[in-house]
Amino acid sequence: MKKIILMLALALPMFAFAQKNAAPSVIGHINSQEIMASMPEIKEISLKLDTLQGTYENHLANMQEEFNKKVTEFQQQQATMTDGIKQYRQQELAEMEQRIQQFYQTVQQELQAKQAELMLPVQQRLLDAIKKVATAKNCAYVMDSAAMLYASPDALNLTAAVKAELGIK
Repeated sequence: MKKIILMLALALPMFAFAQKNAAPSVIGHINSQEIMASMPEIKEISLKLDTLQGTYENHLANMQEEFNKKVTEFQQQQATMTDGIKQYRQQELAEMEQRIQQFYQTVQQELQAKQAELMLPVQQRLLDAIKKVATAKNCAYVMDSAAMLYASPDALNLTAAVKAELGIK
């Protein structure tokens, strides 16, 4: 029993000293939307995506115009068509409409994939800058301001420092 008390008496000052000298956990926060919006790469990516989307929209508009012509033509001629031809044309129009919908879905998927591809290096660059600033400021955690309900006045706002690290004014 005396040995345990002696060991505790010797260990307690070491624990207290370790706690006293331990750096407090600093929490930092950034506004990632603000930083991303001010990055020059974002404007270039947006322009590339808008151009690609415009190309797809033109093609989709051409497909829709062709479909509308065939529907109008069908409506004008259906009174004089035999039942077999009428069913064939209706099936043809349904298939055409389905191709338009499939094309639209494919376009949406391709645009999302292209956006993810183009944004990956930008996001990595931002993450690297955040890590560098957080390490320099001894932050244990960095949170995005958009995801927080409350930020204490003691929390460090690292947005300006991250922008500076990225070379953004």
